[in-house]
Amino acid sequence: MQPANDNRRSHGFMPRGLSRVEAAFYFGISASLFDELVRDGRAPSPRVINKRTIWDARDLDAAFECLPYRSAPPDTNPWDDVA
Repeated sequence: MQPANDNRRSHGFMPRGLSRVEAAFYFGISASLFDELVRDGRAPSPRVINKRTIWDARDLDAAFECLPYRSAPPDTNPWDDVA
């Protein structure tokens, strides 16, 4: 059963404002790890609408782009260093 305010299913699009659990899911991580990223600044702080705490999907996108790669970024060609 879906919540009455679940706009993603009823309107066919993802809302711009995401709950904590939705924001963590958007990042592909657990809510507790997401909390850690928010605390240390790797993920953005939430916005507030009345008593609701929400994360802006655009802020999440920008933060995700700043996360480091495990190794060289994909636009780096490892063969560039070969003579």
